[in-house]
Amino acid sequence: MRELARPLSSTCQFAVASVVDVAGSAPRGLGSALAVTVDGAAFGSVSGGCVEGAVYELAREVLATGMPQRQRFGYSDDDAFAVGLTCGGSLEVFVQPCAPAIAAALAADPEPVVLVRVIGGPDSVLGKGMAVFPDRVEADRVVGDRVIDPELVRHATVTGRQYFDGLELFVEPWSPPPRMLVFGAIDYAASLTRIGKFLGYHVTVCDARPVFATADRFPDADEVVVDWPHRYLAATTTDRRTVVCVLTHDEKFDVPLLADALRRPLAFVGALGSRRTNNQRLARLREIGLTEAELALLRAPIGLDLGASTPEETAVSIAAEIVALRRGGTGLALTEGSGPIHADGSRPDGNESRQAVFAATGRECPR
Repeated sequence: MRELARPLSSTCQFAVASVVDVAGSAPRGLGSALAVTVDGAAFGSVSGGCVEGAVYELAREVLATGMPQRQRFGYSDDDAFAVGLTCGGSLEVFVQPCAPAIAAALAADPEPVVLVRVIGGPDSVLGKGMAVFPDRVEADRVVGDRVIDPELVRHATVTGRQYFDGLELFVEPWSPPPRMLVFGAIDYAASLTRIGKFLGYHVTVCDARPVFATADRFPDADEVVVDWPHRYLAATTTDRRTVVCVLTHDEKFDVPLLADALRRPLAFVGALGSRRTNNQRLARLREIGLTEAELALLRAPIGLDLGASTPEETAVSIAAEIVALRRGGTGLALTEGSGPIHADGSRPDGNESRQAVFAATGRECPR
């Protein structure tokens, strides 16, 4: 919902439909939201189109009555064109009226926050909620007539339902956008920066050469830094969502940078270059003491095999690998598989899923 906060912060009144439960194959995950204003404007999505019309009408009803509603939508075997998810899964939405002050507060505050809403319990507290800021010391959180233990949600990292004192809560942790660090101010970096922003990353481009690392060359970047890559990485904050893309393919930049990156808990570390360049790079990293386990984290040559040639195509290839690793995808064409297209919640994330799928088909899983 936080991504909807900015466009909604100036409206007079709106209702939000949030996905609070998903079963089977469904196109959108927990926390996906559709907001509908009193003048009929819609923002966001809960299903990618399958049940959008029905949820829109439900939100309009909630705006008219002021009463929250909860409804499940699923596939109908009797009529595939009836309101439902023809992809075969089901989802449950919770719809509640909201005041613009909520959206304005969320839009203005960049801090990590955990939003808690009551989606099951007495009518007197249904739809009530609170925001928990993990980095702040706050007083007791009260929802209706109940005091919620802050430790229940303070360290929440996964969107989902929790139960407390007879209430069913929907907990949504919201963080600032994940970071994408692009090292090497080359034409490939300009294309990758554009697609990184499109995917929702806060993108930084870093290069030691001031003639190349300019804001004019990278208008889509959130920041352009002139510094030696390894020195910048040593001084910057990263986390388990951070993506590092090394595009310099120059040993004097790559080796000290990767030596640091591969020892950090990051989401992705990839490096551009030919197989010959990568073999030489791995040899130098071994010489300076990196272990085989650390080297196994390096995605190089970076990107999926799409036959990419241009900077734009290469950026798509790199982005595809990042998404596949993040979501547990195989990188195979969907026509080559037979399983569900959308993850069902039980599907493992990351390389574990990729290895399992390739093992099942008798093919070697690429690094």
